[in-house]
Amino acid sequence: MTHGPLRGVIAAIATAIDATGEPDCGHSLALARFLLDNGCDGLNVLGTTGEGTSFSLRQRLAVMSAYAASGLPLQRMLVGTGAAALDDAVALTGHAAALGFAGALVLPPFYYKDVSDHGLFAAIEAIVSATAARPIPIYLYHFPAQSGLPWRIALVRRLLHSFGERVAGLKDSSGDMDFAGQAASLSPRFQVFPSTEAALPQARAGRFAGCISATANLNADLCARFYRCGDTAALAQAVAIRQLFDGKPLVPGVKAVLAHIHEEPQWARVEPPLSPLPATDRMTVIAGYEAVRAKRVA
Repeated sequence: MTHGPLRGVIAAIATAIDATGEPDCGHSLALARFLLDNGCDGLNVLGTTGEGTSFSLRQRLAVMSAYAASGLPLQRMLVGTGAAALDDAVALTGHAAALGFAGALVLPPFYYKDVSDHGLFAAIEAIVSATAARPIPIYLYHFPAQSGLPWRIALVRRLLHSFGERVAGLKDSSGDMDFAGQAASLSPRFQVFPSTEAALPQARAGRFAGCISATANLNADLCARFYRCGDTAALAQAVAIRQLFDGKPLVPGVKAVLAHIHEEPQWARVEPPLSPLPATDRMTVIAGYEAVRAKRVA
């Protein structure tokens, strides 16, 4: 692998929020340590599950700096630096590089829809140029259901041709495994991470670099048992935990279960426009989580 230890089970880590709506770095960093000690090979900070785009530039820079000051291994972390404003994306990516994060996960500038691939190319070109002195690897974040903009295969190929190893990989949250496979086939060094634990068998076989999953906040130990040891029963449980959120808001759901697991009610807070999981759904997913966990034979 070309770009360090970014491989395997990566949690799209949630961000704790305090009573004033500010990121709660203390609780966030405690969760980061817990996840790295309990199955995660790495973390994706300030992604969709981390509500990165709900925070201001000031807040995002502060969270990144708190991670850097914590002594946690930034070489095992991607950080979300995409923004609607290109200058913000440049500032965030530059900060990530200066702090020592392993990579920057970049959404396309997402306000204007139906833009050309030429415009998206220009955005990445600007980020690459602005960070040339500290050439942090860039990972494209493909989540068209949320961003409204795809990183099309032809564009990804062009970016790889133009910028070489600066464009290191892609996180695919589209759920389209054909797309993920096409992206992974572009270059043997191009690291593709689907967003579901169900892709771990293909990752273990070498097709993908791993997975970057929201529910790895809750099941990383099970994912690791499969990825490292081939424990198929553990993988089935990990996938069953993810399926608890089918038809429910994923980020509030994950945070509701985090509040339950860690016995810290503040974890259930989300930043508007998200809303906490309704009580009935909260009870359902927590009961389901406990039922899946109870099936495990130690």
